[in-house]
Amino acid sequence: MTNFNLTPLPPYSFTWGLRLMRRWEVLLAVLLLLVMVGNSFLSPYFLDPYNLADATANFTEKAMIALPMALLIIVREIDISVASIMALASLLIGLAAEAGVGVPGLVAIGLLTGLAAGLLNGTLIAGLGLPSIVVTIGTLSLFRGITAVVLGDRAITAYPEAFTDLATMKVIPFVSLEFALFLALAAVFALVLHGTVIGRRLYAIGLNPTAARFSGLNVRRTKLVLFTLTGLLAGLAAVFLTARIGSTRPNIASGWELEIITMVILGGVSIAGGAGTIGGVVLAVFLLGMAGFGMGLVNVPGIVMSTLIGLLLLIAVAVPQLLARFRRGGEG
Repeated sequence: MTNFNLTPLPPYSFTWGLRLMRRWEVLLAVLLLLVMVGNSFLSPYFLDPYNLADATANFTEKAMIALPMALLIIVREIDISVASIMALASLLIGLAAEAGVGVPGLVAIGLLTGLAAGLLNGTLIAGLGLPSIVVTIGTLSLFRGITAVVLGDRAITAYPEAFTDLATMKVIPFVSLEFALFLALAAVFALVLHGTVIGRRLYAIGLNPTAARFSGLNVRRTKLVLFTLTGLLAGLAAVFLTARIGSTRPNIASGWELEIITMVILGGVSIAGGAGTIGGVVLAVFLLGMAGFGMGLVNVPGIVMSTLIGLLLLIAVAVPQLLARFRRGGEG
């Protein structure tokens, strides 16, 4: 997943192969290529430009949230309430739409709801020092519970056409507004993480939070900002998801937190913190997205897709640990 500063090794050796596997992005790119080629053989409709353009809508909202989630995991934190934040934001967007609020107001409500929810998470975790997994389990239930209580068994569908058009709007042929926005966000996150002092500080916090604090870094403020940013992008994702499906239900985005975390971990971000790249996360997004799209074309059941996601998450966590053991064994 990251460079381990190994000494030069003879080509074609077993250890050289392990070195190559540690270049996680290369492995992901190869897997993505295999998925694309395999799906093109399984279905003649896979490479159709219109189908591929539509396929991006199935993972773009998750991909948006995966970007700040990657930064959170790099600093040894996690937010498993993101899907529930989306549900709460969608609820408030729906109630506002029923009250006659216009499109700019609906977008603003979605963003502000996500921002407030993320700020609440960040305040409890960074401000009070509570464990992020415990806090976000609690807010996961809180936000989803509020949505379920308010909606009951009904759905909100009274959205203006101008709002639902956000999901189908194209900036150029075959590229939707939300997909273009995701690509722009990915470029900004990559620049910040890999090309600025902010990124170096995030890696330092993830590698050793105590040392980072003694070095003068404001670890608590950094984590507060990251949780708030994650909530904000969850709110943005809620805007596009609600526009795309044209309705709000209590189970909207249910289970998405697992898929988002899988994208991040599969992308090479270490669950132990301090390592990972945005490029790897983007490759994992496309890998999972194209694999899911291909399986959908050949009518693979949804439970199989869920099983695959769980398996990929286990592999993504286990393989780096196994490689590290091989490395330590070789040095011993």
